[in-house]
Amino acid sequence: LFAWLLAPVSPREFAERHWERAPLLVRRAQPGYYAGLFSTAELDAALRSGRVHFGTHLDVTSYAEGVRETHNPAGPALPPVVWDFYQNGCSLRLLCPQAFSDTVWQFLSILQEHFGSMAGANTYLTPPGTQGFAPHYDDIEAFVLQLEGKKHWRVYGPRTEAEVLPQFSSANLTQAELGEPMLEVVLEAGDLLYFPRGFIHQGDCLPDAHSLHITVSSFQRNSWGDLLEKLLPAALQMALEEDVEYRQGLPMDYLGYMGVAHSDVVDARRTAFVEKVQRLVQKLVSYAPIDAAVDQRAKSFLHDCLPPALTQSEKVLSVYGFPARWQDGGPRDVDIRLTKDTEVRLLRHGLVRLCNEEAGVMLYYTTENSRVYHKEEPKSLEIDPEYTDSIEFLLSSYPNHVSVDSLPCETLEDKISLATLLFEKGILTTKKPLIQV
Repeated sequence: LFAWLLAPVSPREFAERHWERAPLLVRRAQPGYYAGLFSTAELDAALRSGRVHFGTHLDVTSYAEGVRETHNPAGPALPPVVWDFYQNGCSLRLLCPQAFSDTVWQFLSILQEHFGSMAGANTYLTPPGTQGFAPHYDDIEAFVLQLEGKKHWRVYGPRTEAEVLPQFSSANLTQAELGEPMLEVVLEAGDLLYFPRGFIHQGDCLPDAHSLHITVSSFQRNSWGDLLEKLLPAALQMALEEDVEYRQGLPMDYLGYMGVAHSDVVDARRTAFVEKVQRLVQKLVSYAPIDAAVDQRAKSFLHDCLPPALTQSEKVLSVYGFPARWQDGGPRDVDIRLTKDTEVRLLRHGLVRLCNEEAGVMLYYTTENSRVYHKEEPKSLEIDPEYTDSIEFLLSSYPNHVSVDSLPCETLEDKISLATLLFEKGILTTKKPLIQV
């Protein structure tokens, strides 16, 4: 999928020359290249469904004479109101198209596996001859896919070293704060534009055509620094518990020679103090629980994730296609019966993560997440420590199926109990349907 997104540029060339480094423009002269991903007709259908709300799902914006405004009323985004805004020159930003489009949902659920980081999307519908947003830079890697019409883009490099790969997005910028664009282009349907976080950009519509594009984003707060934010406090806590040197008191007189007021003073006590701090910081690395910090990052990622978008064949083999139903005056085919010979596997790679928490061993999973970002709390199961080997066995076996009997639990009852629990949560699928209907 990622190769298709970038073609004819290969993922390897993209990684070596553009990722986090430089913009990429792909012109295709194929207006239908992204056809079927999303359209104005689908946006209109979402509005007519009554499920779209201003602010939550849809923003109405404008940018004129250097002023960026949001015009969201309260309540549901009904078609007469929304299209009146558009007719009067406002842009429409759909914040979570995956909640209204199964295709976008499937698209993003696959890309999040590729990136190992949340993949999100917004769609932007802009009237001819208008601009919806002020120049700014973002804290995400952005892939702009032109779906309909065309749009004029200007991209500017980071202005300072501090703006290279920033942690946070910028405020709205003025034209006076910008230099000359490093890239100026008109995107047409089927084209792609990528720019790394920190690259300032602005897009406006030409007088003769509207524009619909989708921006796919990833790698928000997914840097080494963000990992260290989790890691260093945990390392310090472990060092304080295990090493008395970190608990020893500071020199009684250190306030008399340390601090900005004393920074230019040559004093052997200052030198010794600084060397001691440096040594303690260096030694801190040996206490760093790197794997545990990565697991905490993974836990956050699983909360960010979209639930897996299942094919029809996957549904038949999972709890989501289990044929329990009401028929002839009563429920039919209700019982989930796994045996020692039932062959199972994880529904998808990256679906679960084992984490050691204070409360015990927790298994975080994505199958019950919402298609709207963070609408649900993180989903987890407390796992008996004796089951962790079985979870790890299922992780390492993917994508192969394994028999329930091969799970490294003590008893057959435990094996079936664990497999049934994971099947009921949508985490496991079977090689063959449990019930033939």
